[in-house]
Amino acid sequence: MTARAAPADLNRPPATTPVVVDVPAMQFAMVDGSGDPNTSNAYHQAIEALYGVAYGMHFALKKERGLDFPIGPLEGLWWGPDMLAFSASRKHEWRWTAMIRLPDVVTAADFEHALDALREKHPSPAVELLRLERFHEGRAAQVMHVGPYAAEGPTIERLHAFIREHGGAFDGRVQKHHEIYLGDPRRSKPEKLRTVIRQPFVG
Repeated sequence: MTARAAPADLNRPPATTPVVVDVPAMQFAMVDGSGDPNTSNAYHQAIEALYGVAYGMHFALKKERGLDFPIGPLEGLWWGPDMLAFSASRKHEWRWTAMIRLPDVVTAADFEHALDALREKHPSPAVELLRLERFHEGRAAQVMHVGPYAAEGPTIERLHAFIREHGGAFDGRVQKHHEIYLGDPRRSKPEKLRTVIRQPFVG
């Protein structure tokens, strides 16, 4: 396969040719759910809760311990009950994990304190589903998609073909489809959005 990307380049793959990366274990705030992300109230609540707890910890730890860490981009793991269901026409069957990376200096106690504060200020069902977890993705292929989310199909197909051409395999459930959203759809034109498309694989 191609040369492996350095850890510092995990969120900067080329948009031309997929690359292979070895993703280390990292810490995330996570929340699970299911349904069409475009219409699911649960998904929108999950995003609000994730940013709420991340920014809550950011400001609390800066004030209490002088720690100043950047808030990572929103990320998503996506899968379906089977690969045939994982299509744009069956988004109501999708399952997802929405997540934001947190630095290792954030402890379980820090996370619980931030959750308590969030419960008081912005209670929601999603807040009760938040968890802090280390996630080790391991070997994966990835590529940058530039453009609207709805136009990701050819980029995803190209990434999957790259994996198979080089002897890799994935089932779409254990090795889940992973997206990292580097652009803000509220502020960027759809054609300028940047999304890291990542697919872990075996073989």
